[in-house]
Amino acid sequence: MIHPTKLMRGALVALAIMGAAPLAGSGIPLLGVVAAQAQEQLVGSVLFEGNRRFTDEQLLAMVDVSASGIFSQQRLASDIESIRQAYDREGFLGVSVTSRTEATVDGRVRVVFVVNEGDRAGIAAINFTGNNAFGANSLKSTMLTKETGILSWLFKDDSYDEQKLAVDRERIRLYYANRGYPDAQVNSVGQYDPAKNAYFINFTINEGQKYEFANVGIETSIEGLNTDALTGTVQTGNGSNYSANDLQQTIEEMAYEATVQGYSFADVRARLDRDVANGTFNVTYLVDEGARLYVERINITGNTKTRDFVIRRELEFAEGDPFNRALVVRGRKNIDALGFFSAVNVTSAPGSSADKVVINIAVTETSTGEYGATAGYSTKDGILGEVSLTERNFLGRGQYLRAAIGASQAGRTFDFSFTEPRFMGLKVAAGVDVYHRISDENSVSIYGQQATGGQVRASIPLTSALSTTVFAGLERKVIKDDSPDDSLLVDNGQEFYKYFGGYTLTWNSVDDVKNPTEGLFATFTQQYIGWDHSLIKSEARARYYMPLIEDSGIVASVRGQAGVINDLSGNGVSTVEAFSPGSGLIRGFESGGLGPRIQNGQYLGAVAYAGASAEVQFPIPAIPESYGLSGALWADAAWIDGTNVPRLNGNTVDPGSIDVPIRTSIGASIIWDSPFGPLRGDFAHVLNKSTSDRTQVFQITMQSLF
Repeated sequence: MIHPTKLMRGALVALAIMGAAPLAGSGIPLLGVVAAQAQEQLVGSVLFEGNRRFTDEQLLAMVDVSASGIFSQQRLASDIESIRQAYDREGFLGVSVTSRTEATVDGRVRVVFVVNEGDRAGIAAINFTGNNAFGANSLKSTMLTKETGILSWLFKDDSYDEQKLAVDRERIRLYYANRGYPDAQVNSVGQYDPAKNAYFINFTINEGQKYEFANVGIETSIEGLNTDALTGTVQTGNGSNYSANDLQQTIEEMAYEATVQGYSFADVRARLDRDVANGTFNVTYLVDEGARLYVERINITGNTKTRDFVIRRELEFAEGDPFNRALVVRGRKNIDALGFFSAVNVTSAPGSSADKVVINIAVTETSTGEYGATAGYSTKDGILGEVSLTERNFLGRGQYLRAAIGASQAGRTFDFSFTEPRFMGLKVAAGVDVYHRISDENSVSIYGQQATGGQVRASIPLTSALSTTVFAGLERKVIKDDSPDDSLLVDNGQEFYKYFGGYTLTWNSVDDVKNPTEGLFATFTQQYIGWDHSLIKSEARARYYMPLIEDSGIVASVRGQAGVINDLSGNGVSTVEAFSPGSGLIRGFESGGLGPRIQNGQYLGAVAYAGASAEVQFPIPAIPESYGLSGALWADAAWIDGTNVPRLNGNTVDPGSIDVPIRTSIGASIIWDSPFGPLRGDFAHVLNKSTSDRTQVFQITMQSLF
């Protein structure tokens, strides 16, 4: 319905414009028209001054005044406020934003935003009240907000943001809910101190009563479902602390196991019976037939680079299949685990009929390419550097590609690697590696060598924790000896050709590959090496992690490793194929610094070795967790076979290199989870060694699972 008043007002405006038109043509100035024309100046360009935290491109995306746009004071004021709020969110509370306009020769206006950033406000302290069960450091480690420290300029994680604090409150609540406190309540207040230009954040926690799981049962109304097979999915054992995460994991795994048995519509719920007096929960998992729904369509959005099929193959269902919530959750986790997306959101919507469901997958892509140069130092190789190109989602097909050129005081390396994660559409990761490596003469080796080769490989998952990799390849190795008289085991220019093939079994049950606290990581590799050789080389490695004190960050680990070479030729193992144990086996020794040598000191290598290690890693007191620093105490022991040695070529073994078969060392380490990768510095004290062994007090290496 048209309102009479609005209709009359519109008619009067139209008549006024029509009456003004002849006057405009006669040259009589119309103030209203001139003012309108002045307000509709075109913007020629937008510039920024004084901005350091945000680039010009980032600020340009925040403002509505843009090149070829219409200038207005209202829009300018709004843009100034948008810039100020962006700085405010980053902790620049003293920021001031002004603007000026400049006329251009073409009659347009140039808009210049002048930013005075001021000093950035940080987080002076994060305090907790009411946290009796867990220490402040444990709670801080769960938070996104960090206290200001010497590395805050690098990580930019000490800004005060209410939205981020809301996430931190939820993370702390979940921390309690997964450790026996389902009723924990978390509140926070931030106070700004102008004198320090920093915030003090105070958390108040009401922990509530602690609970454990008691009796656990499974009930089902589905005829034929094997409930005994479902018990293996239960993670809420009798006597364990209440954990919301364990409950959810059990529900998901139980629903998936029911699906594997052929019951695609199985739905799992947990019934909890609280016993306040005893502080326990009895849990009954109810497995029933869910609604018979089918997937009508799968919509994928946000993947501008990644192909649809890369995402779809991570789902264990397709259009037309039964809808199962457990499979949807599992699919979302698989997509997120690809590492191609910063966010993955999976929702469902009603389909074209009551028994159909539409799955909507919205992803936000992140950078998957790494280009650049790195430099560093290693106690083994000295100063080293590398120029590399890595793409984890090559051409949007989920393929892995890496090319690298490295150099150090010990030599040069040229590497190329390519992996297709779903070879021929199967759950098989197939790839190829090609390399050319040059090792120069140095203090460890009295001759250099050049190795050129490549291999093809395929990795196959056997279970959720066990996988196998099969491989085969070729290699040509040439000896480069600038002082031929020094080497008595090989000759300058001597060539060694080999083909090899084998397999690796990997068991991985650690909770976090980057920062493990619990679980076992183990590998067993066996390969046959032929052509100029005929031998079987076998190696086994394992490391078990366990938390010593729950939620303290103190983690103990024990490690074992062993290797043996079986010669099938009857001529002995060549020194170029022998093991070269060093600091990777026992710390405190140089690479190739322990084991059999010949009389002139040339290193032979080993045909058999074994080692064991025990280590305790802990957070360093008084150092914020955000720095990524931790310490470790350890003890190592190793055995090198001094009886069965590589081929001597007429030489004799130096008795001083095998007079003590068992080597031991103890030490301490500093571990830094740096932006360039996990680094560790080991300080070692050798307790037992052979006379001719070569030791070192300090070494820098990359932290690894082994």
